[in-house]
Amino acid sequence: MKFNVHDMTIFQQQKDFIDTAIVPLVHLDFSVPNLLQSSAAANYLFALTNYIEQQFKGRVVLLPPVCYTTLLRSKELIQNVHSELDNAGFKHVFYMTSDVCWRNLGEGHSIIWMPAIPLESMDDNIRSSILEEQFKQIVPQMITEWSHV
Repeated sequence: MKFNVHDMTIFQQQKDFIDTAIVPLVHLDFSVPNLLQSSAAANYLFALTNYIEQQFKGRVVLLPPVCYTTLLRSKELIQNVHSELDNAGFKHVFYMTSDVCWRNLGEGHSIIWMPAIPLESMDDNIRSSILEEQFKQIVPQMITEWSHV
């Protein structure tokens, strides 16, 4: 499910069965040396989280990305988002990111870090195959988290 009116209407009706939120964490870096890398990482993260949502439709809600700059990247950011989602009734929250800094900042939360792969110049078949391989790496982490309830 995605964060749109149609899917959120269904979510409200089936809230007991949809217990997982996926939150993309997108680092915005507009500096000249990092702008292309930042935008490629965002593109990859959008593609990957959309792929995950398609595979687990009816079990997860893919939320809009939380965009941040280097100055906003903090434990408090994750804690605030997590608090809101916890209050909304989500039992599991997965934070997806290509920013390695979250591995240290996100202690106590389900941070899934995947290095960004530049997808923009790939043909559709290769792109789909890469997303499927990435998905296969992520699924065990999600299943482990789901089994802890």
